[in-house]
Amino acid sequence: MADPETTTSACDRLIRLVAPPTAPVDAHGDRAAAEAAAGTRLPDDYGRLVETYGWGEFCDFLYLRTPFGTSEHNGIEWQRARLTGVAERDREHYPYPLHPAPGGLLVWGTTMDADRLCWLTAGHPDDWPVVVWCSEGRYETHDMGAAAFIEGWATGRIESRLLVEMEPDLAPWFNAFRPRVHRCLRLSEGPVPHDERLRLLREALAPTTDRGAWRSEDGRTGQDHFATVDTDWLLTYDMSRPHQIRIDFPPEDGERARRRLFAAARLMGCEVLHVTGAPGTPLPSWDAAADG
Repeated sequence: MADPETTTSACDRLIRLVAPPTAPVDAHGDRAAAEAAAGTRLPDDYGRLVETYGWGEFCDFLYLRTPFGTSEHNGIEWQRARLTGVAERDREHYPYPLHPAPGGLLVWGTTMDADRLCWLTAGHPDDWPVVVWCSEGRYETHDMGAAAFIEGWATGRIESRLLVEMEPDLAPWFNAFRPRVHRCLRLSEGPVPHDERLRLLREALAPTTDRGAWRSEDGRTGQDHFATVDTDWLLTYDMSRPHQIRIDFPPEDGERARRRLFAAARLMGCEVLHVTGAPGTPLPSWDAAADG
């Protein structure tokens, strides 16, 4: 059995590295019932991960699943029924059986690239290694639990041939999979250059934290991603013409988000041309005239 102090320290290191959400999603439930449904005891470090973070994503890439809640997109039994037949028919490309077969793979997470993060369920649950099952049918094994694996990937200490690396200049983060509203604000150009507009936008919404950026080779297009620290808003500022601010926020923050974004646009010297929601339909309630 794994040393309890080692298990605890892996979770503690991750918690110090990545701030947990204040309200984790699908983080609590009947563990005994969940284990009965899975047909196995689950590792203790995973139990603490679920209680601390819940269902969500690390760094917009690594998705932690939980055994609780009702969403069809969550759960450790995810896709087992669909994958079992494929794995049984094609042992050349799927050398491991799937749980509940002895020593089978049990999925506890996934990635943005459709890779599966699994346990190899051989031996005591607290000793199960992590197997990365690539969407292209390749595998690699890491002799550690889920908490140590996430912490090692987020810090860059784990070398993986299959997973993309965490951007070295960014502090790792976690987003809970919670309901969010999407808005896109198209803006007039305004009198100041892009970098100054970005600075003014982030200053108006401060405190914020980086979530990555990219630029085209000619520097004419790009995106800057960031999040607000105190309100859990996720933002992207596009360099497109006309340039735009995209934001995802909890439903209860709608009016506050609208007022702060319109105020930010004024500081940037820009006019809000129009606002759309996720389907691309106009939203009269977010018109500039409603800003008072």
